[in-house]
Amino acid sequence: MADNGGRIGRWITRDMVIAFAVIFSMPFWIEAVGLYQYLGVEILIWMIYALGFNLLLGYTGKPSFGHGAYFGIGAYAFGLCQQHVMVNVWLGIAVAILAATLAGAMVAAFISHRRGIYFALMTIAFGQVFWFAAVKWHSVTGGEDGLQNIPRPDVFWISLKDNQALFYLAFFFFCIVVIALWRLVHSPFGKVIKAIKQNEMRAGFIGYNVRAFKFLVFTISAGIAGLAGGLFAMAQGSAYPDVMSLHMSGLVVMMTLIGGGFVSYWGPVLGTVIFFLARDILGVLTETWLLWYGLMFIVVVIFKPEGLAGIWQDLTRFKKSKKEAVETSPHASLES
Repeated sequence: MADNGGRIGRWITRDMVIAFAVIFSMPFWIEAVGLYQYLGVEILIWMIYALGFNLLLGYTGKPSFGHGAYFGIGAYAFGLCQQHVMVNVWLGIAVAILAATLAGAMVAAFISHRRGIYFALMTIAFGQVFWFAAVKWHSVTGGEDGLQNIPRPDVFWISLKDNQALFYLAFFFFCIVVIALWRLVHSPFGKVIKAIKQNEMRAGFIGYNVRAFKFLVFTISAGIAGLAGGLFAMAQGSAYPDVMSLHMSGLVVMMTLIGGGFVSYWGPVLGTVIFFLARDILGVLTETWLLWYGLMFIVVVIFKPEGLAGIWQDLTRFKKSKKEAVETSPHASLES
């Protein structure tokens, strides 16, 4: 959970190796613990989505409550490409990323000069515009029914109809996103967006073009959401307006905050896992599982805004300080 992650090289950290190893092995043990293969695919897709979203919220401090729009645009772009252009994974994913990136850039051009509540409200407004267009543009999106029967193309003669094969394709993109975002947030660019999060006005006074950095962060985050949306459309075999709704946009916010995206790079990953485990485990016990998840979110935000990663960091620091106190106490006694 530490943000330094124990560097192994310039691009790879110890935490990455551990996370990749655990996730890579998931198909081999997920059914043994009472879960199912497709859940692993869902978790990976939403991890990608949440990591991209956290670049905007956790590192730049800019909330977007309409981010589901770019997830949905990626899903529709992938589906339309498969149905009307060519059945090809790489082309479909490229189109999904491009469409979401362009949509994000268009929105960022209008809102990147805004701050605070005005920025957040405008993300909602634009998100609702995209959602309304998806519902009403029947000739392109299929309206409320969405796009159906989106194929899962083969990759290098490997069929993706099997959920395990799709899992490893999603895992491939997950690894790319994790490594690329890690380098980005630990680069000079990352230092600037952290400065914007701490004090946007001061960052501008020392010479940084704050509007340009906010534009770039929003656009990159939207593009990653589009990647996740394209994978989601392939996994579901469909794309529909609900993924662009305020409700779905709110879920990624909750995942990021509960996990601890403000204090840890891995917070969104942890938050995504917690959400899907709560959905599938609590969902077996009660139909009102989302109520209990919402109550957990409220408790975390009120008592520990740093999320579960923040709790873990506090426990680690407490154990470390306790160990240091025990080690130094004999010396302290001798001096006294």
